[in-house]
Amino acid sequence: MVVVGARPNFIKIAPLFWEFRKRPEFAPILIHTGQHYDYEMSRIFFKDLDIPAPDINLGIGSGTHAWQTGQSMIGLEKIMAEKKPGAVAVIGDINATLAGSLAAAKLHIPVAHIEAGLRSFNKSMPEEINRVLTDHVSDFLFCPTRNAIANLKREGIIKGVFNTGDIMLDVLNAKLKKCHPAILEKLGIEPKKYLLLTVHRAGNVDNAENFKKIIDAVSRIGEKVVFPTHPRTMAQLNNLDLKNFFAPQGNVIGIDPVGYMEMLSLEKNAKMILTDSGGVQKEAFWLKIPCVTLRNETEWVETVAIGANVLVGTDKEKIIRLAHHFVFPKTEKNYYGIGVAARKIADKLLDVLQ
Repeated sequence: MVVVGARPNFIKIAPLFWEFRKRPEFAPILIHTGQHYDYEMSRIFFKDLDIPAPDINLGIGSGTHAWQTGQSMIGLEKIMAEKKPGAVAVIGDINATLAGSLAAAKLHIPVAHIEAGLRSFNKSMPEEINRVLTDHVSDFLFCPTRNAIANLKREGIIKGVFNTGDIMLDVLNAKLKKCHPAILEKLGIEPKKYLLLTVHRAGNVDNAENFKKIIDAVSRIGEKVVFPTHPRTMAQLNNLDLKNFFAPQGNVIGIDPVGYMEMLSLEKNAKMILTDSGGVQKEAFWLKIPCVTLRNETEWVETVAIGANVLVGTDKEKIIRLAHHFVFPKTEKNYYGIGVAARKIADKLLDVLQ
């Protein structure tokens, strides 16, 4: 059983399901808690990534972290008790991840955590709480980097730990050649003539002061900026009366959220990326695009250490300065494997099930 809850999870499970198709021993059940759910956007992701629609959608929807996690646990426990899966795989660090791992652990079903061992060391982030607790109830911890393994070791977790590389690299390698610049033509922009912005984390969007700093900095950059806007981000723009951020005479092109292939095209062709997304930080690194991270810490410390990613928080002057003077360093270092994480994970899961 594979438990997902938000669009980033779809990306991470895609290569796993590609592997499942090659192996008749697997009979995967895909459960979507519906933590983030938009039918049209989800359908685009299923199509772009060649993954099946969920077998069951709990339709949890938005709510407080405790409510989402509790409702997901109730729904998942019932399904797990009925289906009796040989193992439950959870992905990343969202509320559905914690709910799936706790429900399975309490039913004595082996838990496999994909993207285990990451730490930002900032417990004010709900994602940090989710990933730490999930790791401590998991039986199999599939880590994307050596640093993740070191994090687990410091916490006394050494059994069932495997360095598989990053599963998102599997997807990027498989889809990059099929990436088409149609969205650039649609938006009337040219490659390397725009910056790409994504903002969705609660610490940036729900904090009005932080959000206004980011918006002000981006408005003053003086370069074209493409901004796929998360629904919660758009709601905050409206709440703070910042709708003129997308004025025709301004430098920001606001667009609806896009599917995986269109996002990959926007990333690949951007001059620079500004983001608070963990996945986008990695994709920027693999695509050799300079990344400015709108956070004070990151789980992807390797990208910062090598100078490909700079943490700026909401410092307006840093954001503006880096937008004009930051270039990707010359490096061939590989921290995240070679793009065969799904195969390694499937091999281990098959051992468990057998």
